[in-house]
Amino acid sequence: MLRRNEVIQRRRWLWLGLALLLPSYLCLLALSNLTLRNVRIDLTRDGLYTLTPGTVGITSHLRHPIRLTLYFSAHATADAPQLRSYEQRVVDMLREMAARSHNRLRLKVIDPMPYSDDEVSAESYGLTPLSGGSNGEQLFMGLVAKVAVGEEPHADRGIDAQEGRVLTIPLLDPSREAFLEYDVAKLLYELNAPTRPTVGIYSTLPINGNPVLGDRPWTLLEQFRQLFNVKMLEHQQLAHLDARTNVLLLIHPKRLSDDELDGLDQYVLSGGHLVVFVDPYSEVDNAPYVDSSGLIDDHSSNLPRLFQAWGLRYDPGQAVVDRSLALPIELADNSRISHPAMLGLGGGQINHHDVITASLQRINVSSAGYFDLLPGTRSRLLPLLQTSAEAESMPVERVIEATSDPAGLLDGYHPDGNHYVLAARVQGINHTAFPERSAVVGHLQTSTQPREVIVVGDTDLLTDRLWLRFTQSLLGQPQLSALANNGDLVANMADYLSGSSALLSIHGRTTGQRHFTRVQSLQRAADQKFLMKKQELQHELSETRRRLAELQPVKGGTDSGLSPDQKQEVEQFLHRQLAINEELREVQHHLNAEIDALGQRLKMINIALMPLLVALSGLWFAWRRTRRRRIGRDG
Repeated sequence: MLRRNEVIQRRRWLWLGLALLLPSYLCLLALSNLTLRNVRIDLTRDGLYTLTPGTVGITSHLRHPIRLTLYFSAHATADAPQLRSYEQRVVDMLREMAARSHNRLRLKVIDPMPYSDDEVSAESYGLTPLSGGSNGEQLFMGLVAKVAVGEEPHADRGIDAQEGRVLTIPLLDPSREAFLEYDVAKLLYELNAPTRPTVGIYSTLPINGNPVLGDRPWTLLEQFRQLFNVKMLEHQQLAHLDARTNVLLLIHPKRLSDDELDGLDQYVLSGGHLVVFVDPYSEVDNAPYVDSSGLIDDHSSNLPRLFQAWGLRYDPGQAVVDRSLALPIELADNSRISHPAMLGLGGGQINHHDVITASLQRINVSSAGYFDLLPGTRSRLLPLLQTSAEAESMPVERVIEATSDPAGLLDGYHPDGNHYVLAARVQGINHTAFPERSAVVGHLQTSTQPREVIVVGDTDLLTDRLWLRFTQSLLGQPQLSALANNGDLVANMADYLSGSSALLSIHGRTTGQRHFTRVQSLQRAADQKFLMKKQELQHELSETRRRLAELQPVKGGTDSGLSPDQKQEVEQFLHRQLAINEELREVQHHLNAEIDALGQRLKMINIALMPLLVALSGLWFAWRRTRRRRIGRDG
């Protein structure tokens, strides 16, 4: 009887506890919504949902209020859950920015209904309307940012001229989600800055495109025009550079006069910021190899006198190859092969301790040159990009000759263990390269403090083909998909040198895509075996042809009538070719078998082993609980 009363008493307390738990839960939920709305914990490996320091710095130091208006056609995207999910991620990020802006950033979300004033407003701001909404409606996914100084009574009255200034992102394309934070932060940065830095660009390459041929400007130049005031310079202007040019990009300089070189030298000594792109072989240089004056142009570039004065050694006749970093390319016969002169730099090849390259993941270069310091120089060379220890330097003529057969670059390949520097800062520049001009009025012989330039041994990295892929987006618009951070690298250089470093941590932001590293390692191992077999076949082919050429003059054989020796030679080669093809198929079979086995193991773990472990754990806890109850009753 006593035990029954105890059971009834426990049940009463249990129901009472449940009755109190429900309102307590509701109160706690309401309290958390009010006090913890902006509190988040980002458990992703790469911090995908955490604002970068550059974004936090920009939003927390806004000098005047900014109104953000997000135009999103929620009604027109009722049947597009992907777009609605993307809109929610956009709103979450904008709210996070607003929470860190000390009430200087205000967000408003508008659903522009068809034929409404909101739709007219979206169109007036130049937002891009897209077709494909519900019932054939056009939809908007754009952002408008407007300076609103007058809304804050204690605003800085010295910037009233900024009031009413408007910048927009016409289309927030979901396929650019990896660049969303950068696009919005750049918008705020441009509104917050009174003026944009001026970047001068001198290039002998067709960076501006060719409207006559329908060639568009390089994407890098278009991005620069969004970030900076860009001035395209002619070579005569290099002799008298404007001091108001914050950064100068010198791309593939060739045959500059002493006056123009002296102008560059004086620009650096007076505190100007210079980035030099040279190349032992620029693959997009469209200058004729021999011009009408008989001058030979090997499509290389160099600044020998300035490099000498800066304590820098650079040989335009040498290019770097690295078999461990070789990029795959497609040949004319649709076969794919790794090109040892086209390198994909990442990980240990990018200096993640430097502010310029800290956030970059991958840089692609092609037929690049390298830099080193001259003996006895006082300059410092701080690498930004470098090769692995598997690299080798070779004459650039070999690289040019191997255009149709990149595997030939590995003939006699002997890595020397050096990490060749492909891009670097050169610090400690103090003296002029033209001391003989000391008598010229105003000519600087030394600088008051050590100067710095950035040098890059490749110009092909600036071209779209090495870091962009043209695709079609979810919304049917032409889309540029970044394969590497080449554009970010150059923008980082200009940002850093111009003093606007807030955007540096946003460039090259990683996405949520994770790679199958184990599968990739298996693929690399098989590729090495495949390449070795292919080289073996090519060697035997060339050797057989050589022997045939030797036999023909002796035996008098022709293509129509082969001698017995030639026939035997050909038969041996054909048999060997079939054998090697069989070995290649066997290598590929083993690769597929290893990858398939790995996939089967993962499936067994995820489908069978993990649920089994969970079930066994549940049974063990149930058995343990029952056993404790029995012991309690027996006690």
